[in-house]
Amino acid sequence: MAVHAHPDDESSKGAATMAKYVAEGVDVLVVTCTGGERGSILNPKLQGDTYIEEHIHEVRKKEMDEAREILGVKQEWLGFVDSGLPEGDPLPPLPEGCFALEDEEKAAGELVRKIRSFRPQVITTYDENGGYPHPDHIMTHKISMIAFEAAADTEKYPESEYGPAFQPQKLYYNQGFNRPRTQALHDAMIARGMESPYEEWLKRWDEFERVERVLTTHIPCAEYYEIRDKALLAHATQIDPDGGWFRVPMDIQKEVWPTEEYELAKSLVDSSIPEDDLFAGIRDNA
Repeated sequence: MAVHAHPDDESSKGAATMAKYVAEGVDVLVVTCTGGERGSILNPKLQGDTYIEEHIHEVRKKEMDEAREILGVKQEWLGFVDSGLPEGDPLPPLPEGCFALEDEEKAAGELVRKIRSFRPQVITTYDENGGYPHPDHIMTHKISMIAFEAAADTEKYPESEYGPAFQPQKLYYNQGFNRPRTQALHDAMIARGMESPYEEWLKRWDEFERVERVLTTHIPCAEYYEIRDKALLAHATQIDPDGGWFRVPMDIQKEVWPTEEYELAKSLVDSSIPEDDLFAGIRDNA
């Protein structure tokens, strides 16, 4: 189960990993917490389109449907309303009724329902910083951590209301946007006499003084990068096809960095670190 904040997050974070496991016969469910109703139209070719602006929720749902088919995953909505990304100094208050203002225990209960129904051995989500500090990403982290533990807690979430108890065995943080990967692709582009799209990213990395995460798990999935990119492009309102996502040639990506990275946050099984499989320690005990 991959728990994400908005439609398009599943295609930009761990998509090749999911496509790999689907190809291997693994049952994969994406849980999308919000409908992305307050997301900006980031593709300059679609900006100013009145229909899209007035029907963004429906448009993003259709984009999610297309991406789901491309990746071969199942997908369900948690049903919360996008909080938007507050901007300004000072930051404006979050809109009433949005996901980030929901009661954490109550919101986690909705995810508990999904966990108990789908019964995943492995869950992927975001770290405590949300991957980046969007309020919906941070809230996604919070409810994922609560639900991982509480899915087996029948006192907190009674089976009569939330379904039969179930305990997932591992929980990971998506860490695909990591410094080693970014640096390696940057260096590869420069070495080939090409302009790198990551120069500003690396400068900002230093400016923000981001704490480096422990990358425990590297999933080989380069053969699924094309599927990842196709799914990402399905989210046309969010992705500029001529933007930085696609400026590193595919052959360089596959050669220089053929994996997607995760941080093992919780585990009820033993496995050796580093891992190359999200099911390490589970397959052996199946």
